[in-house]
Amino acid sequence: MTQKKLSNIAIHTITNRPWTTEQCIDEYSKAGIGGITFWRYSFEDRDPKKVGDQARESGLNVVSVARGGFFAAESKEDRKKAIDDNKRAIDETHSVGAPSLVLVCGSNKHQSLNTSRNQIQDGIAECLDHAKDAGVILAIEPLHPMYAAERSAVNSMAQANAICENLENHPNVGIALDVYHTWWDDKLKEEITRSFNNGNLSSYHICDWLSPMEDMLNDRGLMGEGSIDVDQISEWVIESGFTGFHEVEIFSERWWKTDQHDYLKKIISYFD
Repeated sequence: MTQKKLSNIAIHTITNRPWTTEQCIDEYSKAGIGGITFWRYSFEDRDPKKVGDQARESGLNVVSVARGGFFAAESKEDRKKAIDDNKRAIDETHSVGAPSLVLVCGSNKHQSLNTSRNQIQDGIAECLDHAKDAGVILAIEPLHPMYAAERSAVNSMAQANAICENLENHPNVGIALDVYHTWWDDKLKEEITRSFNNGNLSSYHICDWLSPMEDMLNDRGLMGEGSIDVDQISEWVIESGFTGFHEVEIFSERWWKTDQHDYLKKIISYFD
């Protein structure tokens, strides 16, 4: 990859899942990484505000929180539970001092994708006042179509852009672009530009796609290991005008079993 300053790189805590929250903060800081994205499990038995303060005192920017979402459900009761959980996630995001909450929007295999998408849009709309009061952006993350039955009915940047536009490009709605989920899209460059021009491109996540893949959730690759032209997509993102962090988010049973210090060095070497 073209050399990039580590100060503009963030890492998701789930990337180094074997480490504690405190270890992630300490090790990323020592390595010169600029930012950290906390997964909500990072707050278990911890005060999110204190976690955020610790990160900032170590020189890290708190970039975002993952994850909210899962709005789609057959019953009104379950949809209400999802909205309540998202409001709690918004509060955690505010407390830790992150500007955005990433949404894995959800789906339900017993109903149509259009029904799920409408429930997702309605669920986000229900959370908007809460997000506005907290100063938190709800970042819709389109997921690869292989997840359409259960994890997300929003499967392309075009669909994410449409939801943002249907919500009148509300300033507290955004999009989290992840190369793992979108690299296949022949309209990706245009949709990145559309998103940025609407003021909606709020996060950018990177990893790689392995083929063959042993597990569709937990077998992502380190950048440069697989089929995604991460450099090209990163150029499109930068050309659009996006100046935010490039966030490393890798779910990998294989990498989690390795020495995490060596693994972090490999991540950093990608940016040299």
